[in-house]
Amino acid sequence: MANKHIRFDWAAKKMLRDKKNFGILEGFLSELLKEDIKIEGLLESESNQDHEDDKFNRVDLYAENSKGEHIIIEIQNTRELDYLMRMLFATSKAVTEYLDIGDAYSRIKKVIAVSIVYFGLAKGDDYIYTGQTKFVGLHTHKELQLTKAQQKLFKKTTIHQTYPEYYLIRTTKFNDIINDTLDEWIYFLKNSEVLDSFRAKGMNEVREKLNVHNLPEADRKRYNKFLENLHTEASIAETIKFEREEHELKMEEKLIAETKKKEIEVTKNIAINFIKLGLNDDQVSAGTGLTTEEVQKLRNELNTNE
Repeated sequence: MANKHIRFDWAAKKMLRDKKNFGILEGFLSELLKEDIKIEGLLESESNQDHEDDKFNRVDLYAENSKGEHIIIEIQNTRELDYLMRMLFATSKAVTEYLDIGDAYSRIKKVIAVSIVYFGLAKGDDYIYTGQTKFVGLHTHKELQLTKAQQKLFKKTTIHQTYPEYYLIRTTKFNDIINDTLDEWIYFLKNSEVLDSFRAKGMNEVREKLNVHNLPEADRKRYNKFLENLHTEASIAETIKFEREEHELKMEEKLIAETKKKEIEVTKNIAINFIKLGLNDDQVSAGTGLTTEEVQKLRNELNTNE
């Protein structure tokens, strides 16, 4: 049995910023990253501000875990063709945002970027992708390693552990087949439902705190308005897509018509040249594909003009 719960993006905007609800974020991140994550707090960042306008279709959370790593969680509903580049921009900004002037580069915080998108993004069949930066020998094909001194300085064992990591979750590609506890979270992200069988870390907090029926009346009204806005956005996006396809179809039909017209003109000019060369109507028809009636008409027009 499933119970309807608050969408994760609305919760991230309105509820998950509260320390008493960090257990929900910790549960999700622990299942995704395959390690116990403890959120120490949200970081003050321009991208981490609460937006009063519920029509805002992107939600950003910027947190720090117990290891001092910075975690960006971005949730995007509306399609953006260049979204992958915006992921890069947000991560690059996070890398430098908390490095004080004069600090050594070794003090740069590790950044983990988690993007949850509700639209088709790029080509691929999986619903979760990860990305890391690795330096691989052009000739040896072996990964570059940290020295012992660097491992001690960075508190990491490999180079790619010091660089940003990306996790891209494409909810539209999830087929609702649950194979593990991470899939329980993806199912919730996609459907805003929690099945009775779910045992993933953080799911008990989701059941308790994100149940729609537990919302105060004022918040429930705001949440329903948020859902209405999402439906409106989806309708607008669908309308734009339909109008674009309709316009493209009309342009294609126009191009076909113009091409056909040009082909007819070329064929007529060839037929006229054949007539001038002295070929009879049947020969011109066979050489151009025009009917004998069309050839006769061209011959009469040519005689008239002469």
